[in-house]
Amino acid sequence: MMSLLQDAIALTARRGHPVDLAKIPNDDPATFDMMCRADTIGVFQIESRAQMATLPRLRPKCFYDVVIEVAIIRPGPIQGDMVHPYLARRAGREPVKYYDERLRPVLERTLGVPLFQEQLLQIAMLMAGFSGGEAEELRRAVSSSRSGERMEKVAAKMRANMAARGVAPAVIDSILQAVSSFALYGFPESHAISFAILAYGSAWLKTHRAPEFYASLLNNQPMGFYSPDTIIKDAKRHGVRTRPVCAARSGWLCDIEADDSIRLGLCVVQGLQHARTLRMLDERARQPFVSMDDFQWRCGLAKSDMRALAEIGALNCFARHRRDALWQVEKDLSGDDLFTWAAHRARPPAPAPAESKTPLAPMDALERLRADYKGMRMTTGPHPMALVRAQLPGVWRAGDLDKARHGQTVRIAGSVICRQRPGTAKGFVFISLEDETGVSNAIVTPALFERLRLVITQEPFLEIEGPVQNTDNVIVIKARRIKPLPQDKLAASSSHDFH
Repeated sequence: MMSLLQDAIALTARRGHPVDLAKIPNDDPATFDMMCRADTIGVFQIESRAQMATLPRLRPKCFYDVVIEVAIIRPGPIQGDMVHPYLARRAGREPVKYYDERLRPVLERTLGVPLFQEQLLQIAMLMAGFSGGEAEELRRAVSSSRSGERMEKVAAKMRANMAARGVAPAVIDSILQAVSSFALYGFPESHAISFAILAYGSAWLKTHRAPEFYASLLNNQPMGFYSPDTIIKDAKRHGVRTRPVCAARSGWLCDIEADDSIRLGLCVVQGLQHARTLRMLDERARQPFVSMDDFQWRCGLAKSDMRALAEIGALNCFARHRRDALWQVEKDLSGDDLFTWAAHRARPPAPAPAESKTPLAPMDALERLRADYKGMRMTTGPHPMALVRAQLPGVWRAGDLDKARHGQTVRIAGSVICRQRPGTAKGFVFISLEDETGVSNAIVTPALFERLRLVITQEPFLEIEGPVQNTDNVIVIKARRIKPLPQDKLAASSSHDFH
């Protein structure tokens, strides 16, 4: 993410509207509105399904809210049952309360819920009379090493000290539950603040410098929860067009064109050799290519590279269509000699005429889609679901789910872009499906997952049926039936799966 921010800032400077992240407003309404909508694909730390499910409930309105958002979706707070009490108190559904009134100054800013390691140490010093050295021992027990034996020893000391100081048994149990949960990974506040700076900065760039943000995000893959294909679709939903790879225009990296569209770089082409491609770009910079013959003579690429470029449409600048380009790159130039090559370098021939003599028909939409995913694992064309939407009567689009009633049974379908089975979820599985309008989310019970394990984990396209759960504008489908979609008219990139 730090590389992404650096690249995006360089792009803003090059394009005449430079950004200094140290000087962007820390109270930008548009940025916080985007967070509240959970519109955070590509944003540092707050793009996961769990974060997206929390953002509309927490509704961040200031920078410190982002600090809390970063810290609260962690195994420690989740296992310690701190997330729901905090959100309920923030929404006014539950009163703010403290383990002990003496802890009000320590826990007031987090509504009585301990979220940070620093708070934990203060609680130990106030309630158990820990010295600075004993608090440091506690910090080590709940930090990176997470020694169970050390944790038990410190917890036993805390329990004995609090009991000796007259703390009520119920309060002791609550405090020790919080302490034990931090052994499962809790954040120091300073760490959360550092992460929140990157989260807010990347969210601000996505809101106000979208072309630079998306181009830099594509150039710094792999990272985060989402594939480049999903990033391209998200950019489109934000009004940023992505143009295909072009041998006459693309550089190695993705870049931004004069109309604010993103031009995919040659780096996205699977198997394209970096050094040879850079030599081709140097030759193009010396003198633009004007025809397919000229390109073949001077590019210095292997035949396999040229076939790969032709198949994804990157040579359409020299041909009528992809199959025309594939036909032309097979032309045997071995009859030409060194003098012909020298003539091309000195003075390339005039552009080839527009008409083509290829006997091959153009690819149809499905063939282009499959070629894109084979050659780039992404497409700038229509979403695969748009090609089969007419064959799915009654299936809801992701963008329309906000119109469904809570409890209404619906069917959703799409390409699987993320599967998660976190250790804190007690066997529940979370699935994100993408269609031509956005992303929908489903939750799968442990029993249903075991019954349909192969379908859920192996099929790239799924149809899921179940009731809508709409809580605080967070929409999830509770899966009751799951089946694969037919593969004959579909193609997609692979999902990002997390355990």
